[in-house]
Amino acid sequence: MRITLKQLRVFAAVAQSENMTQAADSIALTQSAMSMALKEFESQLNTPLFHRHGKRIKLNPVGHNLLPKVLQLLQLAEEIERMATSDALAGQLRIGASSTIGNYLAPSIIAQFLLDYPDIDIDLKVGNTQQIIADVSHLRLDMGLIEGLCDIPQIERTVWRHDELRIFAAANHPLAQKQANNDEITAADLAACRWILRETGSGTREIFTNATHRYLNTSERLLELGNSEAIKQAVKTGFGISCLSELAIASELRHGELVALDVSGLKDLDLHRQLFIIKNRSQVMSRLEQTFEHKLLEHGNLDESA
Repeated sequence: MRITLKQLRVFAAVAQSENMTQAADSIALTQSAMSMALKEFESQLNTPLFHRHGKRIKLNPVGHNLLPKVLQLLQLAEEIERMATSDALAGQLRIGASSTIGNYLAPSIIAQFLLDYPDIDIDLKVGNTQQIIADVSHLRLDMGLIEGLCDIPQIERTVWRHDELRIFAAANHPLAQKQANNDEITAADLAACRWILRETGSGTREIFTNATHRYLNTSERLLELGNSEAIKQAVKTGFGISCLSELAIASELRHGELVALDVSGLKDLDLHRQLFIIKNRSQVMSRLEQTFEHKLLEHGNLDESA
């Protein structure tokens, strides 16, 4: 059985007007097309819906019981059409962001977006890069914003913006003092330090490890912490040094609580990285998702030109 909206509209029009000519005019059909659609509808239901007396037509008890349900379905269909064609966006977005993005970039972008589209609900999940990739892969998220690499075939990546990792210490740390005396910081200096780093699975940790493996073996003097705020607090005590996105330490650098260490003397030490928007290739993007992605790319482009 395959009931169509056309059949439902014909049934409702005839039931309400009790006149085939008027019903045909009200939904812009010929009388022959109207009669055919009504006949098909009754045939599919395997029961007549009207009493017919010559040109007169009235609902029978089965038709009377059916009419409220049909009108309800037609109203829902109209609401769906309005939602699809309305300029006002509505609905829910499930966004995932890796830790640096989720804590220091995404909240302000989402706030701006919600000011423009107040009928939208956004659920933001913050985790490490591998967690966000897994959730997008399994369609638990509509979109992800990540800092690390991703080579899963079903994930589509779009470069969003650029970021720089900075090695940093407390202002009273020996390396900060060495830098203040205009002495160059060497690979041996870094290797002798205790490191406080993000956990394995973090995009920040992945970029750091790939960039420093030829200079450092941090596994012997390493404290792993699961978020950037905890790392910054530990570094401020002088316990060790770390490497995080400059987005995460910008405020502390401005206020002199932390010091970015100049490691430009270390050749081929590249702490630059790209941030990505990721989506599942199997998922057809809604207009809401497309609009949010456009907002993200706009934000990235503005930062690039600044």
